[in-house]
Amino acid sequence: MNKVLVIGCGGVASVAIKKCCQVNEVFTDLCIASRTKANCDRLAAELKGKTATQITTAQVDADDVQQVIDLINLYKPDLVMNIALPYQDLTIMDACLSCGVNYMDTANYEPEDTDDPLWRVVFEKRCKEKGFSAYFDYSWQWAYREKFEKAGLVALLGCGFDPGVTQAYCAHAKKHEFDTIDTIDILDCNGGDHGYAFATNFNPEVNLREVSAPGSYWKDGHWVEISAMSIKQEYEFDAVGQKDIYLLHHEEIESLAKNIPEVKRIRFFMTFGQSYLTHMKCLENVGMLSTTPVEFNGQQIVPIKFLKALLPDPASLGPRTHGKTNIGCIFTGKKDGKEKSYYIYNVCDHQECYKEVGSQAISYTTGVPAMCGALMLLTGKWNQAGVHTVEEFDPDPFLTALDQYGLPRSESHSPVPVD
Repeated sequence: MNKVLVIGCGGVASVAIKKCCQVNEVFTDLCIASRTKANCDRLAAELKGKTATQITTAQVDADDVQQVIDLINLYKPDLVMNIALPYQDLTIMDACLSCGVNYMDTANYEPEDTDDPLWRVVFEKRCKEKGFSAYFDYSWQWAYREKFEKAGLVALLGCGFDPGVTQAYCAHAKKHEFDTIDTIDILDCNGGDHGYAFATNFNPEVNLREVSAPGSYWKDGHWVEISAMSIKQEYEFDAVGQKDIYLLHHEEIESLAKNIPEVKRIRFFMTFGQSYLTHMKCLENVGMLSTTPVEFNGQQIVPIKFLKALLPDPASLGPRTHGKTNIGCIFTGKKDGKEKSYYIYNVCDHQECYKEVGSQAISYTTGVPAMCGALMLLTGKWNQAGVHTVEEFDPDPFLTALDQYGLPRSESHSPVPVD
């Protein structure tokens, strides 16, 4: 019997919860908690009679540590799955430590208020020392490592697709394909079309911050930062076709550089259409991506939160999105003294995801790995105390679970390299 508390009830959380309910022999009891309990109740009602998993719901403000502590103490879960916003990672980790329960999430911490003076002191110090200026990094959560080790608890960070599966692909390559890895290129291609002039496939606040930030990559032991969207390539993706890809900063680069130290270069690329980039640049230029409150008609509003209210809800895109995603990693390195290359990736169909769980593929490719990561923790396959990213664990059972539960891998031993 395993009791799991899921905090969050958006598009990704809904997928993760539905996939947990497909493995009811492990996920015997779920509590779905969110700021808006009505959303949790609707999902529970949808699942009623379709699973043997016992589902309850609760209201919680995950910004409030004490509320999370009270809920954990009431429900007494074996694991807390944080599938809320990355703003809330630290409060939920604090609550897990207080209550003695394992923790996992799908994205690393970033602050909701980037003007907070205490946060900016730490941020500016990190920018100077490390050389990249994205708002999100692992340092805040890695600082919890000793606390979780002493408590005998596991905190699994970033168990979505990227980060998450991409790191498992790297661990797989290191374990089975290479003696040493020289380069890693992570490629995230969304070939789907939702029909809107402009929409984001996951939370707009997080998505637009990430995309508009300066790009950066790891090279020869240090960070190289570039202007946002200033490096563009073209790549032919299996099952999708040729797409424009742009170099971005992404969190798994930071952990991979730490955990696979021989790697000389790590880059992350994502596909974007010109219409998306044009809309985003216009919104950025007029201040709509700002997190700094402005006064309007006697009220303080945060521009990016107002924009989020105007944009389509990512959870609503499922029925209108057609096409496929292709996400994976290309490696170069050496095996038995010989140079080699290797590509491992997954292709996911938006409409097939919608037919199965009512979501588009972006939510699916994040929610399924979250369930599989929870499965690893609950079955004891991943059980090392401390704060860890996915590549620190044995990739084999995790990738086998992904193959089984909807995200099978494909491989190429002669991939076309990215320039």
